[in-house]
Amino acid sequence: MNDELQAMFDADRVDHANGFPYGTPEYIAMRERDRQRRARANEIVVSGGAIAAEDYFHAAKLFQHGDTPNDAWNAHTLALKAAEGGYRPARWLSAAALDRWLMYQGKPQKYGTNYVWDGYRDRLWDVDPATTDDERAEWDVPPLATQIQKAVVASRNRPPSPIPDDAPQWLKDALKRWGV
Repeated sequence: MNDELQAMFDADRVDHANGFPYGTPEYIAMRERDRQRRARANEIVVSGGAIAAEDYFHAAKLFQHGDTPNDAWNAHTLALKAAEGGYRPARWLSAAALDRWLMYQGKPQKYGTNYVWDGYRDRLWDVDPATTDDERAEWDVPPLATQIQKAVVASRNRPPSPIPDDAPQWLKDALKRWGV
């Protein structure tokens, strides 16, 4: 495995476990570290430094914390490569990254892995109703009913809070669509 990708993956996990509130100096600094890790991961992958399936998974996870459809697509393709290489945890990440790519374009998710805060509760982003639980299971994604229940549980004891003015347009459009 690539030690540098592993170290960046570990640092990313620590950063995101801290749960820095949106807009705080700590959050802004974390997002800058995210950007730097994505840039370095891209350099490593492009130069052939990612060899093991786990390397592609680690790079995919870094791109999953990106801000753009391109970041999400990179996460999906890297996770897919890791899954094809036999690294089982990459299956779910591949599905989640595809869902995020769709979400960032304002489209319904295929598998139902991404949640958003609507100001009042956590909400499972719209899901394509044609996707079956059998298809989800192929990518290690729980059934849709379980995914919906996760949003309910995550919303407990969380007080309403406004959506920031600088929220991405895809989220603002969804909030209008949902009547929030």
